[in-house]
Amino acid sequence: MLSFNPPAVYQASKCYVTYGVMRHLDPKQAPSKSKPWATFTSQDFVHRADLIIPQEVFELVQEKLLQEMSAPEFKRVVMSLHNILSGEFFTEYIKNGNIMMLSEGRRGIDNVFALRNGTLTMILDKEAYECAGLVGKPHGVKGKRGLKPWWIVEFDLTAPSMFPGKKGFDRLIYASRNALAEPVTWLFCNIGSTTPEPDPLACHFPTKYTSSPGILRDIHVVMPKLSPDVDSLSSSGKDDFEDFSTGLYEWLSLVRLQSPRIEVGDKIDPYLSRYQVPEARTESKICKISWQGFLAPCWSRQTLINIITTLQPKTWFSFSTTTFSKGLAGDNAECTILRMPNPTGEYLMWEVIGHG
Repeated sequence: MLSFNPPAVYQASKCYVTYGVMRHLDPKQAPSKSKPWATFTSQDFVHRADLIIPQEVFELVQEKLLQEMSAPEFKRVVMSLHNILSGEFFTEYIKNGNIMMLSEGRRGIDNVFALRNGTLTMILDKEAYECAGLVGKPHGVKGKRGLKPWWIVEFDLTAPSMFPGKKGFDRLIYASRNALAEPVTWLFCNIGSTTPEPDPLACHFPTKYTSSPGILRDIHVVMPKLSPDVDSLSSSGKDDFEDFSTGLYEWLSLVRLQSPRIEVGDKIDPYLSRYQVPEARTESKICKISWQGFLAPCWSRQTLINIITTLQPKTWFSFSTTTFSKGLAGDNAECTILRMPNPTGEYLMWEVIGHG
């Protein structure tokens, strides 16, 4: 895996590129701790996913993937933190279930709450942190004067100590009733296989959304070479590999953005754009399929498994996921995988890491 360091002005994020080979995939026992699987599941809250495929395999993907695979669903609901930490909602959805939730607000500007894998994460400003009386740690880059200080507080709500009557939990409940009592808007996704009956969420009147795939077909593009030269994979060819992977990632990003710069016949004035598709250009038709909403990382992983098992090993594809924000330091902001057009299972993966 190679790390390409951007200019100093862009030090807020880094891009890591991995070249690897996929082993035979058993859909019933798919790996979870190795790349690329662990990379996709390590993301927090996915906002958008994009699949790019050759146009000639679209009918197969539509039949085997889009029609057989249910579109992901999520809900929007107004609740207070105390609503989440009490009653049947806490028992059924957090102690016995598996959900993820993300509150409204912008990190670094508003108090933000998140719930994933049973862990409640709160990023609080100084006033809210001191009023809550909870134990946390400073959040953000140290040494920057003039910036508003923030604290991060985390609770593992699945721990045995997280029950009424326990000192730490009672302190959290007290804070949710007083310092953090204001209702906020949440995005809610039930990752579990079942929904409690009766549903404790129903009394809060949630709004349901379905992330139906958006399809863009017959995109006539100028394509770059999708596989690196063998010599560039050696230690002496690092610069060549960096140029190749950077150019290819830029091309894939322009496809996702629906930019006309990669389309056949584009004649933009070079004064406005000097972009050119990398060498070894050919003409081809491709298709882009996009999902947008509040998507779980486990959905991304399962979708990638379904894509691999649907397409022939020699068929190339690109699958990308983007989170809502840069997140906490070290969290993925974006991940893109490209399986190369050969039967050996070679792939390239780009991880954009944001430090928020």
